[in-house]
Amino acid sequence: MKKSLLLVILMMAGLGMSAQPAKRRVTTSNAAAQVAPQQKKKQQTVSDRASMSFPTAAEMPEDVVWKRDIYRTLDLMQDKNAPLYYPVEPVGRQVNLFTYLFRLMLTGRITAYTYKLDGVESFEEKDKLAVKDVLDRYGIYYEEKDGKFTVETNDVPSAEVTRYYIKESVYLDQRTGTFSTKVTAICPVLMRGADEWGGDATPYPLFWVNYDDVAPWLAKLPMMASNYNNVNNMTADDYFTMNRYDGRIYKTNNMQGRALANYCKTDSDMVQEQKKIEGEIVLFQNNVWGHLSHEDSLKITRQDSIAAAQGKQKKTAAKTTSSRSSSSARASRSSSAGKSGGSSSSAPRVSVRRQRR
Repeated sequence: MKKSLLLVILMMAGLGMSAQPAKRRVTTSNAAAQVAPQQKKKQQTVSDRASMSFPTAAEMPEDVVWKRDIYRTLDLMQDKNAPLYYPVEPVGRQVNLFTYLFRLMLTGRITAYTYKLDGVESFEEKDKLAVKDVLDRYGIYYEEKDGKFTVETNDVPSAEVTRYYIKESVYLDQRTGTFSTKVTAICPVLMRGADEWGGDATPYPLFWVNYDDVAPWLAKLPMMASNYNNVNNMTADDYFTMNRYDGRIYKTNNMQGRALANYCKTDSDMVQEQKKIEGEIVLFQNNVWGHLSHEDSLKITRQDSIAAAQGKQKKTAAKTTSSRSSSSARASRSSSAGKSGGSSSSAPRVSVRRQRR
């Protein structure tokens, strides 16, 4: 009897502990109802990034021991850069890079930043560029409704964007002991103003985008990597991560903040400076891994100075030779004139006498 009574008491105590007051139940349900919209809003903000299943490249560490920032210009008319330009107009689900970035910017999925006069990118809050400013500044026709912008496919100036500016960082990661080249910023350039008489088009840099912000989206953009294989076997993120592009250097980060055009007077000087910068990067990598001896590295570093000195010597020698040849020509002319005059004065006179008959 005592045992059964004890079991009944324990069962009632357990039911009392598991029970919850009605007032508390109402309060908990109200709190859940209040939290639900916030969680839903948060899920909507991260749904785009969370839906990216393709892994992107690792970020560059902030405490690297060596880094070189380089700005390049990509001409989309070259074969290596053509995957960024074609198809000019969307074909089914296939679009080119600018159309893709433009749509992302238009819908607010990525942020565009102002292209400044010095060409240096800034991803601060104050440098964010409004979508409406881009559309109005470059005459892109749009329709606005409830703060949302709509641009028809034919009005997207993808055919005029035939150039890109990119910033890449070549760095040494001391953790892994490897050299890497990472694209950190992209700027589409609108080329307008070319005339029928062969006049050059004027570049209009549109905006900068942070590559880390667009990398998850680029991982979803398939592109054709070859004319011989029409399968879209790579993405835009693969294209930039593997450095499949071909670009000319037009600026480096330096203490003076100068671009190559500021101190290269001729096109040949520009090409020579670009080769010099490329060679400096390769030379540093070889020196780090010990592929070159100290004497070989000194020889390579002196090649540019020797070549420049030889060029100056050739120009000086050419000027000296020309001046000597001109002076010798003048001297020969004067000596020949002197000789002709002296011979006429010293030559014996010849007289002819008539004989008398």
